[in-house]
Amino acid sequence: MSLANKIDFAVVFKVKNANPNGDPLNGNRPRTSYNRIGEVSDVCIKRKIRNRLMEVREDKNYKYDIFVQSDDNKLDDCNNLRERAETVLKLQESSEVNAKLACEKWFDVRAFGQVFAYSGDKKGSGVSIGIRGPVSIHTAFSLSPVDITSTQITKSVSGEGDGTKKGSDTMGMKHRVDEGVYVFYGSMNPQLATKTGFDDEDALAIKNILPKLFENDASSARPEGSMEVLKVVWWDHNCPHGQYSSAKVHRSLSLNPDGSFDSKELDSLVGLNPEIIDGF
Repeated sequence: MSLANKIDFAVVFKVKNANPNGDPLNGNRPRTSYNRIGEVSDVCIKRKIRNRLMEVREDKNYKYDIFVQSDDNKLDDCNNLRERAETVLKLQESSEVNAKLACEKWFDVRAFGQVFAYSGDKKGSGVSIGIRGPVSIHTAFSLSPVDITSTQITKSVSGEGDGTKKGSDTMGMKHRVDEGVYVFYGSMNPQLATKTGFDDEDALAIKNILPKLFENDASSARPEGSMEVLKVVWWDHNCPHGQYSSAKVHRSLSLNPDGSFDSKELDSLVGLNPEIIDGF
C-alpha cells in the first residue's frame, strides 16, 4: 500500500519576539530577503517535523524511527549518520534492496528522501543510493516585511582565564523578529510514494503534528509560546494525479497580513474542499 491520492497543504504560523531560523552566514540573524521578507528554510521545517514525530510513543517505544537525528536529540547510540545507516544497510546487497530497507526502517527517508553515499573498506565497495521522497516542503515566507531587533548581551562570569579581566567571549548578540506571520506550503506525491512505501497512515501522522509544530521546541532564541501555528489548510485530492496543480491549489489560499483568510474563497476550486485545522 502507498499514498492513494495527491495531497497539498499550507501552514500559517506566527512569530513574536523570537528568532525562527537564524542565518549562520549573517551572525545568526533571522533569515530575511533583501526586501525584509522573513524566511524559514525548508530544512528547518523538516527538522521540526522530525522532532515532533520522534516524540510520539506507544508502549514506551518510539512509533516512528527517524534517520536524520540531531546530535542533541538522539534516540540511539550512533555517533553519526553513517553508523546509523550501517545498522540497516548491507554493502553486499543492491541499491534497490538497500533503498527498500532504508524506507521500511526510517519515516523521514520514505517521506523526504535521502542520499546515502558511504565508502566501504575496500576500493570500489560501499553504498551510493539516492532516494527521492514524495513529501516536498517549501521555504516559509512572512506575509509582510519584518522588523528585527538586535540586543547586545554579556556574561556575568568569565568563560576562561583567572577572572581578573573580561574574556573575548563575554560580549554577544541576540536577534529576534518583533512580530510576523509566515506561511509555508507542501505537497505529497503518490507516484513517488509508490517507490518509497509512504502511505496514507504516514500522511496522517504528518497531518496530526503540523498543528503543534512548535510545541516542545523552546530555546533561548525561541521562548515557549513565541511561535505558534495559527491554521493548517489540508487539500485531499480525489485521484493520484490531483484535480488541480499544486501551484493553483496553493494560490487559492489568499492570506491577509495578519494570517486571516476568507474560507469561502477556498471554494473556488470546484470539487476540492480543503479541511481547515486550528493550531494546537
